[in-house]
Amino acid sequence: MSVRLVILLVHCLLGTGLAMQCKEVSGRLKQIDAGVGQVFGVSENDEIYTLYGGTWTRLPGALMHVTVGPSGVWGVSSNNNIYKLVGANWVQVPGLLKQVDAGGDQFISGVNMVDDVFCLLREHTVGYKGVGSPTPWTGIPGKLIYYSCGPNGCWGVNKSHEIFVRKGVFPAACLGNTDWQLVAGKLVMIEVGTDGSVYGVNAVGDVFRRDGISACEPVGTDWTFLSECGKSKHVSFDLGHLWVIAVDDRIRDCVV
Repeated sequence: MSVRLVILLVHCLLGTGLAMQCKEVSGRLKQIDAGVGQVFGVSENDEIYTLYGGTWTRLPGALMHVTVGPSGVWGVSSNNNIYKLVGANWVQVPGLLKQVDAGGDQFISGVNMVDDVFCLLREHTVGYKGVGSPTPWTGIPGKLIYYSCGPNGCWGVNKSHEIFVRKGVFPAACLGNTDWQLVAGKLVMIEVGTDGSVYGVNAVGDVFRRDGISACEPVGTDWTFLSECGKSKHVSFDLGHLWVIAVDDRIRDCVV
């Protein structure tokens, strides 16, 4: 066996998660989202928390899903109302969604109660201040239960757990310029990091990372199973940290 082949094999083994170190973090959350150096989450009782100085700090209000990214901090409540954090206050945004994502290039995306997919252009996302601000949501063809965007495109999963990617998505054209591309695999949730990395969870709680993603290859090449994460229900990645919510709401911080 050549020296070059040995080096490649070692590199591949290290890339499958052997170098990942996970530790349990105090607290319990049902959903978590990390982006632009911040971490937010919500508890089983819809209490909202952010990680500040290594301690979970509770914020006012109640949300069932929260997201943070280049678009700011957004969330949706149990009755599907949409909110944006403006200053220290949650300001309601017209529309209804069950899941929202702020990971796009200053545009918002999400899905509603009947799995319709929407996005809001950067000019309306960043500029939204409250009553009177325009919110012309753009409908995206297709049905998804979860939708997340990053710099190289948007990923989603449908109720059959099929995985799709949408390319050509830009701040002023969040609809994209291509149709959905089916990706091999099955997941129940998927998250795109602000660096373009993609992680997801399947129906039995296994966590996967999409490898080979780049600006030239936004779909990537294959999936890597991350056994170190244990049985999980939600993940989010930012700045080298994969935040994992276990099936019993325990929180893990895995350094990638």
